[in-house]
Amino acid sequence: MGWGEAGASDSGTMGLERALVAIDLPGGPAFCDAVRWAWDAGAAVLPLHPGLPEAWKHDLLVSLAPSFVMEAPGRLWSLAGGRPVEEGDALVIPTSGSSGTPKGVVLTHAALDAAADASNARLGTDAGVTWLACLPLHHIGGFSVLTRAWRTGAGLVVHDRFDAAAVEAAADAGATHTSLVPTALGRIDAARFERILLGGSAIPADRPANTVATYGMTESGAGVVYDGIPLDGVVVRIDPADGVIELRSPTLLRCYRDDHDPKDAGGWYRTGDVGRFDPDDGDRLVVEGRADDLIITGAEKVWPAVVEDRLRTHPGVADVAVLGEPDPEWGQRVTAIVVPADPAAPPALDELRDHVRAVLPVAAAPKELRLVERLPRTALGKLRRSELGRS
Repeated sequence: MGWGEAGASDSGTMGLERALVAIDLPGGPAFCDAVRWAWDAGAAVLPLHPGLPEAWKHDLLVSLAPSFVMEAPGRLWSLAGGRPVEEGDALVIPTSGSSGTPKGVVLTHAALDAAADASNARLGTDAGVTWLACLPLHHIGGFSVLTRAWRTGAGLVVHDRFDAAAVEAAADAGATHTSLVPTALGRIDAARFERILLGGSAIPADRPANTVATYGMTESGAGVVYDGIPLDGVVVRIDPADGVIELRSPTLLRCYRDDHDPKDAGGWYRTGDVGRFDPDDGDRLVVEGRADDLIITGAEKVWPAVVEDRLRTHPGVADVAVLGEPDPEWGQRVTAIVVPADPAAPPALDELRDHVRAVLPVAAAPKELRLVERLPRTALGKLRRSELGRS
């Protein structure tokens, strides 16, 4: 499908009903104004990554086919080949997949409202709080901060990126609530906030008491399980055949941008994550990892996230990823890819194995160690496991 600029317009909102408008603005008041302007005109919005290379932006626009690009509130460039959305559609968010062309997740106004209302109800937040949005707004974790604030009339501060000093300054100036990823949490004084929502990647076990561990994804309209307990209106079940978590919720996507609806006839969405309910902890949901990430070594099941959590407690490990690699004897071997805390004195395989075996079954102990300078992660800190193969 070809596309190209077909002119610019700032003369009103005619022709925007059911159009998809790409928002090409950094986070801040202008971004918020652009979203509200497009919604008032009856359009849905596609937030663009502000630092996206032009070639990638071209591919994204071709794939998701917006009809306009907005570079200021009301200032539009039209694109050839744009496809309309359905009435009631509000937001198209590209999935944060680690490879391939992202799928656009289509969320309706009703879904965004339901997600914001359920979150505000669980947190007890109202117009008296002030939200800080400092995560990327082209991800649902960042964008959902806006809708939580808008639904209650709460205060809202929007940053164009995460900066630890700016975040702490915002808290000192009155921001009370925010959403962060674990890597960002470790760079600020969390006590400055009343409540911090955490998501996007593995949640540290020793997180501060004022944090909430959230579970969700773009398709669920942001986090819909808080500290293991589903939000009101959200139903969670485990497929007994394979342990995959399934969700049914008014916050779920309507479909993908290609019109494929991943929900079944009963409205259930398979997340691809494996989990269980813990009867010793009030039947809270425990997410064990992606089904595709499970390692089978010597007929034993090993979840990478569990091993990663243990290895992160070793003083010589700054960051770590665990994956299964083909092994002629074991079927798969557990491999630890480690960013050492001190590159001049990295941890040895034997000491990491002993560290894991102290609390986990012997099958979980890594059989191979690879040292790297950094791990491939998304803007929200999610590990790109498909990029962990040997270079």
